[in-house]
Amino acid sequence: MPSIDRIFTDIPVSDIFNFAVWGIIFLVLIFRFFTSIKIVPTQAAYVVERLGKYNRTLGAGFHALIPFVDKVSYQLDLKELTVEVPPQECFTADEVRVEVDGVMYISVIDSVRASYGVTNYGIAAMELAQTTTRSVIGTLDLDKTFEERALISARVVEALDAAGKTWGIRVHRYEIKNLTPPPSVHEAMEKQVTAERERRAIVARSEGEKQSRINTSEGEKMEAINLSEGQMQRTINEAEGQAQEILSIAEATANSIEVVAAAIESSPGGDDAIRLQLAERYLQKLTGLAQEGTRVVLPTDMTNIDAVLKSLNYSGFSGPAEADG
Repeated sequence: MPSIDRIFTDIPVSDIFNFAVWGIIFLVLIFRFFTSIKIVPTQAAYVVERLGKYNRTLGAGFHALIPFVDKVSYQLDLKELTVEVPPQECFTADEVRVEVDGVMYISVIDSVRASYGVTNYGIAAMELAQTTTRSVIGTLDLDKTFEERALISARVVEALDAAGKTWGIRVHRYEIKNLTPPPSVHEAMEKQVTAERERRAIVARSEGEKQSRINTSEGEKMEAINLSEGQMQRTINEAEGQAQEILSIAEATANSIEVVAAAIESSPGGDDAIRLQLAERYLQKLTGLAQEGTRVVLPTDMTNIDAVLKSLNYSGFSGPAEADG
């Protein structure tokens, strides 16, 4: 049996070369056949060119291409993409330098435009976001840049949307992560914030003291009103009680006088009894006139009791003395 070396030695060199070439061609064909089979995942798009010209876009699923003719030139991710916007220096309207960085969220909506409309849509969107941010911050004062972050984001999204129509992308939102002023400005802002807080504390304390004084004065006022109304009501009640008492005494006195008068008129010798009672009271009062420093005006004839009684103008009095005349 001939050896293997003898067999290869008997084969011509040209045949060995042709065999090797066809073997390589066969392997290349097998490789190209397998590489022409494409499985596209979900939320992805493959842009296919045929002989260097756009042919079609492959969606999710299984696809077979023509070897040596079709080629997948671009593979695009259709999911929402996060693009970091690196820090950059911006100048505000009042000439203050600030450092701004952010992040934006974009997604591909047109695979053909995203492939042929711009070289790299991520870098293009990032650079446009930087230039738009500088332009917007340049129109605002430093204090406004911290307050108008939503305005800055809206302006950047608006500019990116206008460009995104050509690039086949959509900018969903843009957020400023950091807006850092220089250390000197930062220190001045902290002092300003501290002063503002102290001012608010002073105003709040003064307002509290003012309200406290108002409440105290209102309480004292109501207390004084209540006391005065109470005193007034007490005085009215006392006056009404005294008036009622005087009225009751007067009515009782009048009733007693009427009873006495009726008794005098209806009883024999009633006038003499009244005259005797008055004379006794008159003499009792005279005993208290002997005190020092007392000045008394008396009738001329103290011995004439009838004259004394007449000087008292006792109405309805009559007796034997008047008859003796």
